[in-house]
Amino acid sequence: MTRQLTAIIEREGDGYVSLCPELDIASQGGTVDEARSNLKEALELFFETASATEIEPRPHNEVYVTQVEIAVG
Repeated sequence: MTRQLTAIIEREGDGYVSLCPELDIASQGGTVDEARSNLKEALELFFETASATEIEPRPHNEVYVTQVEIAVG
């Protein structure tokens, strides 16, 4: 079985932080690809080791990634 999840990756200092907002799980890496791969591994480990009672309340079913424009100054 597979699942489609969101990965948000942003630069932080000399590396990158990756976040899956549906499950509130994060990871990091030295490159975008490494951060993505590490997040994938963290998510797979979560589903392998977490009990059903841990998994069931976590997913946020509606996650939207968008941009907003604001006035500054």
